[in-house]
Amino acid sequence: MNEVFSYESLVHAVSGAVGSVTAMTVFFPLDTARLRLQVDENRKAKSTPAILAEIVKEEGLLAPYRGWFPVICSLCCSNFVYFYCFHCLKASWLKGKQSAPSTDLIIGIVAGVVNVLVTTPLWVVNTRLKLQGSKFHNEDIRPTNYSGILDAFVQIIRDEGVAALWNGTFPSLLLVLNPAIQFMIYEGLKRQLRRGIPRELSSLEVFVIGAIAKAIATTVTYPLQTIQSILRFGQYNNTSTEKSKLLSSLRTIKCLLVNRVRKYGMLGLFKGLEAKLLQTVLTAALMFLLYEKIASCTFRVMGLSNNHYKRR
Repeated sequence: MNEVFSYESLVHAVSGAVGSVTAMTVFFPLDTARLRLQVDENRKAKSTPAILAEIVKEEGLLAPYRGWFPVICSLCCSNFVYFYCFHCLKASWLKGKQSAPSTDLIIGIVAGVVNVLVTTPLWVVNTRLKLQGSKFHNEDIRPTNYSGILDAFVQIIRDEGVAALWNGTFPSLLLVLNPAIQFMIYEGLKRQLRRGIPRELSSLEVFVIGAIAKAIATTVTYPLQTIQSILRFGQYNNTSTEKSKLLSSLRTIKCLLVNRVRKYGMLGLFKGLEAKLLQTVLTAALMFLLYEKIASCTFRVMGLSNNHYKRR
């Protein structure tokens, strides 16, 4: 029980949340480009600089930062929950022993499931707000009119039902593999660099291994991330007659994947990957760097530095 409500888990959670919010703010326009490429199928611009230039030209200079506040709120809550769950589960499981890649993967998946179930409504709302007011090249997309986060919650519940707040939950649950793979690779590379010696990694080492871990995790899971964005946007008409929600979700994912391949070929599943990799790799690398530094400084002030590094 002490591991669940420990000060150490709280330090990791706050450090992860602050690091992720700062990193996302720096690279936010890249995420805007990625999201447009995923949901606006008729947009012709292929490269990240080209689509950002197009968005600025059509919608104004601040358009790449549209929806920043709800995204940051969602990200802050999401990373707080994930880092807290990951480290309290790790502390409960290992009890001071050395971790292993398989352990990190299992803990990462469990933390990811908890995170998805708790924070999906926030991500549904922020996807809608981020795309609101955008000039789409696909005429089938219906415009929305939300005045803010609370109004979006109210309108979605009123017009689409409470269940709509969990749109895209099934692909999101499958996508817990993304942070799980990311943390497994990150923690594994960290152990390799230390080679059993409890030391603080340099800023460059943290940045590089954070980037490598995220690049691999993102590339492996990207097609599902595209389906997740389409479902969260709420513009997909599900005609499935399945009574089982699980079977309906599986059929929806299959239909979206097949339609994407038929229209654009296998590469259509990776539309926007360049923008996503650029954004997510740089964001994750900076996030891990800030997270490690904030946590390290906090533990040093608490006088827990050496013991802390031996346990990780």
